[in-house]
Amino acid sequence: MMEKVQNIAVLTSGGDAPGMNAAIRAVVRACSFYKINCFGIYKGYEGLIGNEIEELNARSVRNIINKGGTFLKSARSAAFRTEEGRKKAHDNLIKNNIDALVVIGGDGSFTGALKLSEEFNFPVVGIPGTIDNDINGTDYTIGYDTALNTVVEAIDKIRDTASSHNRLFLIEVMGRDAGDIALNAGIGAGAEEILIPEEDMGVDRLIESLKKSKKTGKTSSIIVVAEGDKSGKNIFELGEYVEENLGDYEVRVSVLGHIQRGGAPSCYDRVLASKLGVGAVETLLEGKSEVMIGIVHKTVTIVPLKTALDKREHKHDGLIKVADITSV
Repeated sequence: MMEKVQNIAVLTSGGDAPGMNAAIRAVVRACSFYKINCFGIYKGYEGLIGNEIEELNARSVRNIINKGGTFLKSARSAAFRTEEGRKKAHDNLIKNNIDALVVIGGDGSFTGALKLSEEFNFPVVGIPGTIDNDINGTDYTIGYDTALNTVVEAIDKIRDTASSHNRLFLIEVMGRDAGDIALNAGIGAGAEEILIPEEDMGVDRLIESLKKSKKTGKTSSIIVVAEGDKSGKNIFELGEYVEENLGDYEVRVSVLGHIQRGGAPSCYDRVLASKLGVGAVETLLEGKSEVMIGIVHKTVTIVPLKTALDKREHKHDGLIKVADITSV
């Protein structure tokens, strides 16, 4: 039985995502509401090893709900991957009288949290924060909605240039293992083709599809490509291949990159982060550990961290079919 929690710490790890600040704010203010102490750990696990820990209160997190990134910062930590590093991290938690830890991040962050909990029997709860939306056990991750809107806005602007010059644009978006951003943003922005890791479309099929589009009167096209696309070519090689085999188009490549991680979080991400932050604190107060707080069918749910780390099955709810039908 876990002893009563009096002091909770929170950290952000891995890639930053819009809405992380809103989640931190919710954790801190939930602690204040339940009259327990909250500590912020700067620079993720690296900061935990370096004892970069500071007590936070409700006023410490004022005016951050609308800020992108994470004010607690994030950093890679090679040291935390070692038993010695994790022991030092645990020692610092004990030294600061911290009873439980909230980790906001993705699968790498959750893997570290689970190891810390298993090795030292230390209570941990995860909050999914990653724009890729690739965590099992939750319909949405913090930052995903904002990233989608950022991508759609960028594609809309690129389309203006594409149509003005009869150009074909290949636009690379984030998504090494998951095509959620590419597929949803592609449909939302009216892309002609969408290449995602889960479906190997093949470059020849892409060429044939573009030829058919040209015959129907299209003078410009937008192709959205997830960075994990299985075509076997990087975005620039793919652009060269298309230009060589489809002389009717002038091909341009645009890599959106880290612009997708930035900017003020959407209302949806702010509300989601607030729900999950409060849920994380309440879950720890209920004596639960080694779990993630997620959202399924609009309901806050609790799933084991091991389940969250399982490879997610990407069904995409018929969106691939929708993309095919609406791109004719």
